[in-house]
Amino acid sequence: MRNSGELHVVFGTGPVGSAVMHELLRRGHTVRMVNRHGNINLPQGIELVQGDATDPAFTREVCEEATVVYNCTNAPYTRWPELFPPLQAGILEGAASTGARLVAMENVYMYGLMHGKPLTEDLPYAATTRKGRVRAQMARELLEAHRRGTVRVAVGRASNFFGPGALASSAGERVFTPALSGKASRVVGNPNLAHTYTYVPDIGKGLVILGERDEALGQAWHLPSAQTVTSRQFIEMIFAETGYPARIRAVPDRILKTLAVFNPMLREVAEMLYEFEEPFVVDHSRYARMFGNHATPLQEAIHTTVEWFRTYEHERMQSNV
Repeated sequence: MRNSGELHVVFGTGPVGSAVMHELLRRGHTVRMVNRHGNINLPQGIELVQGDATDPAFTREVCEEATVVYNCTNAPYTRWPELFPPLQAGILEGAASTGARLVAMENVYMYGLMHGKPLTEDLPYAATTRKGRVRAQMARELLEAHRRGTVRVAVGRASNFFGPGALASSAGERVFTPALSGKASRVVGNPNLAHTYTYVPDIGKGLVILGERDEALGQAWHLPSAQTVTSRQFIEMIFAETGYPARIRAVPDRILKTLAVFNPMLREVAEMLYEFEEPFVVDHSRYARMFGNHATPLQEAIHTTVEWFRTYEHERMQSNV
């Protein structure tokens, strides 16, 4: 596709940032990717800039002449409170300095425990967890910056995600990789409850659409997900693709919480267990009415993800030979 002449700057080169990049390339845009470490293989013609997104001087420079800026960064799970807000502040400054639109990727931690009620954008921020309160405060600050006229903001939110490159997700490596060899996939919480999973390429497309549309500005939107099934059904569909009988290993809550006393990462996981101890349904109907429902059918998304993990595991084995 012919280059549009627009510069789109993507902070974060993980699975979400990469999905945004691929969607922008399909639309013919010039893309600049930004990360801290500078190590990633990118398609030919994509510019990669290494730097610290918490540094306003750096973000102002890297965002110069940008049409849209995307915040697809994340902070180490065990250090959210101290590391995540400065990332957002730095990127906001960069977008504001050049007059670019800012599209921010968020999860749904800010809503807190909903007792099975579907999550919609009009819910109050009622989080009681540490990470949920941080996410709620960041969401308020972002939309307040829009209301003040500091920067034009659109926010996309998604549930637990899966897809190519999504290794660390709760529906990532620990679920897909064992299934490739018929071993048990590991899950937390109750696998028999409904749980919305969002496909990473659908997140990328949704964020790019939010960056294009004036109607998206000043609001948060739940990005499209395929039909909600139980975690057990989700995993059974994965095993159907791999050709093995489904095997699921549910980690008992009491064991996880006991181990969390000694393990900082497990402590952070245990804090968010409520998402898997009740039905967890994320409603994207408001987005669909405004922008259309482009969610990839779940079976197709799982098939593509299984094939990505096959390739990933093969290449990893070859590199260890």
